[in-house]
Amino acid sequence: MTALFGQIAFVVWRESTEAILVVGILQGWLAHHAGAKAATARSFLWTGVAAGLGGAFLLAGIILFLESLLDGERADYFQIGMAALAALLILQMVVWMHRQGRGLKRDLEHGAERALIAGNWVGLFLLAAVAVMREGSETVIFLYGLLASARQTTLPGTLAAVAAGFAFAAISYWLIHIAAKRFPWVVFFQVSEFLLLFLAGSLLMTALDRAIGLELVPPLSRAVWDTSWLLDDTGRLGGLVATMTGYRARPDLATILAYAIYWIAVLGLLRSPRPHRTQPCP
Repeated sequence: MTALFGQIAFVVWRESTEAILVVGILQGWLAHHAGAKAATARSFLWTGVAAGLGGAFLLAGIILFLESLLDGERADYFQIGMAALAALLILQMVVWMHRQGRGLKRDLEHGAERALIAGNWVGLFLLAAVAVMREGSETVIFLYGLLASARQTTLPGTLAAVAAGFAFAAISYWLIHIAAKRFPWVVFFQVSEFLLLFLAGSLLMTALDRAIGLELVPPLSRAVWDTSWLLDDTGRLGGLVATMTGYRARPDLATILAYAIYWIAVLGLLRSPRPHRTQPCP
């Protein structure tokens, strides 16, 4: 449970911090403007935040409802698919932030400025709602993938991890805000992206393990090597490393190939040229 607690807290911390930063950028920009237009803009901004959170909770309800309709192997297939989807979404998010993150603040402020000048309150509402719902929806899918791949979970432990993640996010935003010159928020994204890539690899390995267990994917071989003498993935430390990185002490050939292909894809995507113009996140 310690490893799962850390995973949940980390995901909530990272995604919440990004959402808080987006809202903070917009709110900070509006704070420099006075008058009735700015007051109206702030009300639409926070209404958009509430709508984004509502959309994320709605997605969580839909996922849980769909799971309740399934049983047996169909539920296993659904959970495998969600774990794999979470891994792919993490990879997509990291690649997008790596390419577009440097211009995020500028683009948000330009969008808010256009909305304020034109009185386009719906545009500002959507700017906040889409940003918050994107982060919230990603969090929902990531957490479902983590919980579906876990061997044992408890509601109190899960809620405690989520609360810890929110608390860390608030502290992180405060620290970044007061130390913006010495510790730019881009550094936060660079460090967290590195950790998220390993977490995505772990989710992918868990989905593959379950697919092999259900005979959906052949293992291709028996264990190619055994490093359990050095770090056993069933032990406390090894289990933590396995949960956070996808490490396997006795991997079969299918696992080795999948993990290698994943990291080759990661390196290829991260090294691809950055676009000259910032584009909206899909």
